[in-house]
Amino acid sequence: MSLPNALLALLVVEPMTGYDLHKHFEASVGHVWHAPDSQIYPTLKRMEAEGLLEGEDIPWGPRGKKRQYHVTPAGREAFKSWMNTPLEYARTRDPAHLKAAYLEWAEPNAAREHLLAHIDHHSSLLSQWQQTMKEIEDGTSGMLARRLAHTPKEDQEKTRAYKRFTYEGLIAQAEAEIAWARRGLALVDKLNG
Repeated sequence: MSLPNALLALLVVEPMTGYDLHKHFEASVGHVWHAPDSQIYPTLKRMEAEGLLEGEDIPWGPRGKKRQYHVTPAGREAFKSWMNTPLEYARTRDPAHLKAAYLEWAEPNAAREHLLAHIDHHSSLLSQWQQTMKEIEDGTSGMLARRLAHTPKEDQEKTRAYKRFTYEGLIAQAEAEIAWARRGLALVDKLNG
């Protein structure tokens, strides 16, 4: 997935400014594709130059302006084409599992700290994704509500179902990583007395 596709995923819902995109990105698409705002703004300008987006200056504050972006028909077609193209998987870069493969070089306490940090990281993600799933289930997800407002009635349950499916997968990944790291802690203890 490229950053332009992640941005199009948000902009097909409604026009947004770069600031709005960054805010919504972190709360939705950012769960599966990380990008800092330093990448978002130049990408928006490039997408506008390529004809995927159309920008307009809108008033902001008493004398300021912000640029708001709308998806063009070409942008919708590009997003639809990406959605209908088989995914090309990137080669794995996983520093946590790479490090785990060589824990015999670490002091036992350092190995434990590595695994405990892994548990903390994935516990935090798990909590965040469970909260998002709850918002999807109880109808309090703001981004999903905006998406559903632009979705035909007959397709709304499909949209909800795919969002649930996505977060079920993220939750399962986090739970698996936590369980793996706990097994690693037990292994460190077993191998080091």
